[in-house]
Amino acid sequence: MFGLSGGHLLILAIVVLLFGNRRLPELGSALGKGIGAFKKGLEGKSNDKDDPDQRNRLT
Repeated sequence: MFGLSGGHLLILAIVVLLFGNRRLPELGSALGKGIGAFKKGLEGKSNDKDDPDQRNRLT
């Protein structure tokens, strides 16, 4: 079923029980925003390494 094993379904059931149906959309939204911010942070970090002038301005 959609590539989900029994273990995945068990974890999903536990999450639903812990947070409830009302909190799941909020949890998903917060998780998505956090992942997006993390990716932006990684991109900014890698750009600093490529530009030596940028590193000198920061230190």
